[in-house]
Amino acid sequence: MAKNILISDPTLRDGNHAVRHQLSRESFIAYCQAAEAAGVPIVEVGHGNGLGASSMLVGECRLTDEDILTVSRQHLHNSRLGIHVIPGFCTIKKDLVKAIDLGVDVFRIAAHCTEADITDRHIGYVRKAGKEAWGVLMMSHMASAAVLLEEAKKMESYGAEAIVIMDSAGAYFPEDVKERIATLVNGLSIPVGFHGHNNLGMAVINSVTAVQEGASIIDGTIRGFGAGAGNTQLEVLVAVFERLGYSTGIDLYKILDAADIAEKEFNPVAPSISPLSIVSGLAGVFSGFAKPVARAAQDYNVDPRDIFFGLGKRNAVAGQESLIIEVARDLAANRSAVKG
Repeated sequence: MAKNILISDPTLRDGNHAVRHQLSRESFIAYCQAAEAAGVPIVEVGHGNGLGASSMLVGECRLTDEDILTVSRQHLHNSRLGIHVIPGFCTIKKDLVKAIDLGVDVFRIAAHCTEADITDRHIGYVRKAGKEAWGVLMMSHMASAAVLLEEAKKMESYGAEAIVIMDSAGAYFPEDVKERIATLVNGLSIPVGFHGHNNLGMAVINSVTAVQEGASIIDGTIRGFGAGAGNTQLEVLVAVFERLGYSTGIDLYKILDAADIAEKEFNPVAPSISPLSIVSGLAGVFSGFAKPVARAAQDYNVDPRDIFFGLGKRNAVAGQESLIIEVARDLAANRSAVKG
């Protein structure tokens, strides 16, 4: 019997990063309909940084959270509606209550890989409301397998019904995935998942490795639409899993149709492995920093590659966008000092 793999599709959330959170209402409708037709189990929607994140700091979303959730819910019937939640951006009384009322099915409660403690109240609230809550550990390459297990166990104790680790910087090689996923699968009593980015061209093989080590949840986006170099490409993932004998429940032809629809709806559509994305992966820095790093490099007349490596040395994580300017200023100041 083929092993079942649960696919969660954050095209309409992580993909929002690729267009500075400017996906239109029409794009949400078109892709929800296409994903529904293909049988995608979970469609994750929202601002790139999740519920409540729209702001001057990380980018203002074209649509409000309420608009996004309402229109997505209207066009998802068999596919479940998912959202990304980072405590700090997302409040319980304002954001979670509204999301529950608007019919969200799966709440993916996320934290930096060593800060699971901040998810306690959010996970607990979602579970008490009778909804599904997963724990998500972002920038997971910054922690050892043992530390990730400790943090994942905290989330499990709070009530998380699955744990997903994110390769937010696209920094992993298959051996890195193998060690971490195997440790989590052996140490937890709940399902384990993997969310890949493609900075070093490893997203698909890393996702396959995760499944081979026992992961049963995999994230993928259509055309790889996502932050930086993009996510694991969903239509490729479905085809590869089918070839390997894994079952996703997704119709191959219809997910290929969805890829064609996305090409028309999301302009520009497919992120590529740019030189800057490669440096992001090597530096271990969040893929979503690519555009603000490029802007800061231009503003301060410094090399964007130097900014990325500088951010890597400071262990910068998502939400610390202000560090980009700080690093750019320091580089410009050092250059001036050398010339002086």
